[in-house]
Amino acid sequence: MVMKQFADYAVAERTAKLSDAVRHAAKRTVIDWFAALLPGGVIPPATLLIEALDEQIGVGRALLYPSGKRAPAPVAALINGTAAHTVEFDDIFRDAIYHPGCPVIAAALALGQARQVDGERFLRAVIVGYEVSTRIGAVMVPAHYKYWHSTGTVGCFGATAAAATILGLDATQFANAMGTAGTFAAGLQQAFRSDSMTKPLHAGRAAETGVLSALAASKGVTGVHDILEGEVGFGNAMSHDVDWSKAVEGLGTSYNITRMTVKNHGCCGHTFASIDGAQEIQKQHHLKPEDIKAIKVATYGTALKVTGNYKHSSAFEGKFSLPYVVASALVHGNVRLDAFSPERLGCSRTAALMDKIELAVEPKLDASFPKQRAALVEIAAIDGRSFRHEQTTRRGDPDSPLSDDELVGKFHELAGSAIGAASRPLLDAIWSIDTRPNLDLPFGATPRRDAAE
Repeated sequence: MVMKQFADYAVAERTAKLSDAVRHAAKRTVIDWFAALLPGGVIPPATLLIEALDEQIGVGRALLYPSGKRAPAPVAALINGTAAHTVEFDDIFRDAIYHPGCPVIAAALALGQARQVDGERFLRAVIVGYEVSTRIGAVMVPAHYKYWHSTGTVGCFGATAAAATILGLDATQFANAMGTAGTFAAGLQQAFRSDSMTKPLHAGRAAETGVLSALAASKGVTGVHDILEGEVGFGNAMSHDVDWSKAVEGLGTSYNITRMTVKNHGCCGHTFASIDGAQEIQKQHHLKPEDIKAIKVATYGTALKVTGNYKHSSAFEGKFSLPYVVASALVHGNVRLDAFSPERLGCSRTAALMDKIELAVEPKLDASFPKQRAALVEIAAIDGRSFRHEQTTRRGDPDSPLSDDELVGKFHELAGSAIGAASRPLLDAIWSIDTRPNLDLPFGATPRRDAAE
């Protein structure tokens, strides 16, 4: 049974020797999570959730970021997980079309603060959450991704695995927690297709599910152990022809956490190769937006299903409009937080360039999805010149990674927008988190030490 293998791995990982590479990669995921979390914590839906759950705010040991308000672990996991997925800067595991950081780290940190565990246990919980869930996700796609949002579904398993590690559950309890979490796995792709706040809630709900499932299992609540491969379980209900043996290949020896994509643009990851390709042509040939006569972007089909619209009247629409983000990158030089401000969304130069963009599915690139995220960009200039560039990967993917310095630059840019200079001691604390006696990380606020969980 695949769940037994996951459970045995998770228990063993608590004391296994971690390589420097795995340890370093795990710290990078936490840095990247905070980079996405902090700007997301000062805007809806996170701010509205704090209002909606006001009776549960101000008690407990877990922190809400960046306000420093306290909450019980499940509530903090919900709100922080939501915030981390809001500004679209959270990490990606490419092979699973999945953002593991927002649910996994939100659950591990909230429960870790509530139980006052040390940084070493927290880091190992993050690793377990990533390793278990990325493998589940990889065997479920691409069929799963037709209707389901992997971060909301697969994320439930990652958050549960992390939370179970925080609590030190034995193998049977771990399997019980995962079995319970599997029945709560949800998150529909329709949430991507309209201007709503639902999509980031998928991540928050997955984080909350992980905390609740692990806490319940710790008190004896049982769950079905064949929730993954059962006749009417997760695999058959939400995908098809799933080979569960592949989900445990290399478990404990080959670490997916070392192969994460760090987002370099603040929008849907399906647009990244197109942005990178267009910017590469612009850089090589010194093109100004006014020099461009026409642009053709050919990429994989899912990218156009999710982002192939020209609507960009709101920040949500802009983040899921491939024509908008490509045009905005060519006009303004980047797609960061301010790319979705009212001023940038209403930019007449961007709108004019969008009218020159044609989208198409490239069969070769479609066949290589999701293992490869690529785009073929062609730009025709007004003076008659034409340029063609095949972007075979995305900047930030594991085969074209951001350096530590680039990750730190991203962190200070995004985290600094919410907490200013406090981002520096927070970064230092994360780099040394495995030596810390607790998870009260410095960022301008700390929980009351006498607070009840």
